Amino acid sequence: MTGAPGRLRIGEVHALLRQDFPDIELSKIRYYEDKGLVAPSRSRKGYRLYSERDVACLREAVRLAQEEFVPLRVVRLRLIEQGLLESAPVAGVERAAARRAALSAVSAPVPSRVPAGPGDPDAPVDLHPDGPVDLHPASPGDSASMDPVTAAELCEMAGLRDSELASLVALGLVHPRTQARETVFSALDARVATAAGVLVHRGVDVRLLGALRRVVERELGVVDDLTEPLRGPASVVAPAAAGRVVAQVAAEVATLRTVLYERELGEYLNG
Repeated sequence: MTGAPGRLRIGEVHALLRQDFPDIELSKIRYYEDKGLVAPSRSRKGYRLYSERDVACLREAVRLAQEEFVPLRVVRLRLIEQGLLESAPVAGVERAAARRAALSAVSAPVPSRVPAGPGDPDAPVDLHPDGPVDLHPASPGDSASMDPVTAAELCEMAGLRDSELASLVALGLVHPRTQARETVFSALDARVATAAGVLVHRGVDVRLLGALRRVVERELGVVDDLTEPLRGPASVVAPAAAGRVVAQVAAEVATLRTVLYERELGEYLNG
């Protein structure tokens, strides 16, 4: 029996989701709520009440997490993009609950040493560097202090039409912001748009480029899982030191991805 017209109790939602995901547990629905992936209303007695939209939101969240292996923090962005979830920030209590749940699930010890590089596997990492790590170094010839560019300037730089730039924005490949009542893009956006423009000129449908963004999201999800103990509230590692380890783990994951890509490309060309 539902708690209100058009609203379902959590048990009813669980039964619906099990039709598509037989192994899903009731606790997973509460966990997704803690993570800000669904926001059911409450009855006067405090029972969760789920709308049809809430159920659709949960179904898509489970699909993304279990079938596409998308990190939960990215799942939330995807749900917002699809109009299934409001973009309001997660409440502080929910964020704290999510952090506690994540920390309780992690048993890996905080590393005090990590490989410094392929040529020096035993070199220790200094956990007290003098300053923060730059995780986004500028490429040769790029200026980290490059002024923001307007949409028209970006289209000219990247050789894109207005509609193509709009598609890049919709796909989340570039991130416009408002400055002095004008829409502008960062230097990094310009680099992304220029690289995308090369592929568009080769005849690639701009909509397909969203798949590349999802590949990056999944890769960052691996980095996130590997380094979460360093960045949690219980971590004893200084933020700058944690940043250094995160950067190194990201490089190691990128190395594996590059090798796998080379192998698959070789097999494709020789097949």
